[in-house]
Amino acid sequence: MTLTTAKWTLDDYHRMIEVGLLSGRQVELLNGEIVEMSPEGPEHAQISTDAGDYLRSLLGEKALVRDAKPITIPEINSEPEPDLAIVQPLRAVYRTRHPYPENIFWVIEYSNTSLSKDLDAKRKTYAYAGIKEYWVVDLKNRLLKVLRNPIDENYSDEVTLSEGEISPLAFPEIKVLVQRLLN
Repeated sequence: MTLTTAKWTLDDYHRMIEVGLLSGRQVELLNGEIVEMSPEGPEHAQISTDAGDYLRSLLGEKALVRDAKPITIPEINSEPEPDLAIVQPLRAVYRTRHPYPENIFWVIEYSNTSLSKDLDAKRKTYAYAGIKEYWVVDLKNRLLKVLRNPIDENYSDEVTLSEGEISPLAFPEIKVLVQRLLN
């Protein structure tokens, strides 16, 4: 016997949030499924906060760096909450909706216990949405995985860094020091 799970739409998910059904739970909507989010330990929380501050200092008014806030991917009923989303600075728009894929320059996930989820389910979700660049910080091994050029449910380019600098595709003039993201 094959079990089929019920899929949720974005509207279903938003109604659950509005009526408080999901209050007190750390969840996100991925491909129509409500999934538990791993709790953030102190190191994860502080390093991602420091990285967000660092990117804000580099990007200035060119982009908005959102910390652990939802992004909406309507085509596949997903509303993940990346640790950092670097998006177009459309503050007035984001008062009425979360950023859509076309508003996103790149996303960053910090992984301690969630590395397999971030490199599988989230990778597929972000690639399918056409998010051009996805960075995964592996906290256990102190590595930065840079994924670029989405094709279907995957990225065609992947590089792993432990030092040096990287320029985001959207801002080739910006040099991001890898160590500032890892420590």
